[in-house]
Amino acid sequence: MTRETTSFVYVTYIRSTPQKVFEAITKPDIAKRYWAHENVSDWKPGSKWEHIRANDERTVELVGKVVEISPPTRLVMTWANASQADDPTKQSRVTFAIEEYDAMVKLTVSHDELEAGSGMAKGISQGWPAVLSSMKSFLETGSGIDLFAKPKSA
Repeated sequence: MTRETTSFVYVTYIRSTPQKVFEAITKPDIAKRYWAHENVSDWKPGSKWEHIRANDERTVELVGKVVEISPPTRLVMTWANASQADDPTKQSRVTFAIEEYDAMVKLTVSHDELEAGSGMAKGISQGWPAVLSSMKSFLETGSGIDLFAKPKSA
């Protein structure tokens, strides 16, 4: 039986350079400033990567492997909860496509091979817009947004 999959695509435009956007994704000391996590890897095809909470506990929350890397325009990696890393049906794939677009960058994040209806599919559909908005704010102003903010009561 084949599993039903879904995908999520998010596009944003950032007043920055491809190099700075790529570094914001791959350099732990930059990622933690807008994502509250560090992406840790040697960033070579086949290498593992870990998404580590940037706090005292340093919890590894997500893991995967680098599938393809072409700095500063493309990064493809697998993605899974650390607790489900050994289950191939729980792994998905993220592609970051970074292109110069006039005096800015067009960033397209495609998250596919997601199990339809899964907690991961629901989580990333809320998570990516917040994280990428924070990255945009950080690269343009020097400050990310509060990823843990809650809606104000009506």
